[in-house]
Amino acid sequence: MASENISPYICHVFVCTNDRQGRRKSCADGNSAAVRAKLKEEINQRGWRGKVRISQSGCLGLCQDGPNVILYPDKVWFSAVSESNVSLILSKIESLLKQNA
Repeated sequence: MASENISPYICHVFVCTNDRQGRRKSCADGNSAAVRAKLKEEINQRGWRGKVRISQSGCLGLCQDGPNVILYPDKVWFSAVSESNVSLILSKIESLLKQNA
């Protein structure tokens, strides 16, 4: 039987890594896997592991704007993300961590 729980994470980050193999635009076309890897690396280096979870997701429905990254439960959505935007995302996560400290 399913049980309902409270998330153990202050911030759960979903990075769309959906790849349509060139049939249509997808977040993977923008190297979203590298964005995810960089976010994971930075989260670990900052000691936020256990507070912040980085997960890959399938299609989030806005591929034309991708790559897409979502921060939950705060409903923050970043579009057209590249590795150069990781610091912006980390700043937002840091702000969320401070709000929930």
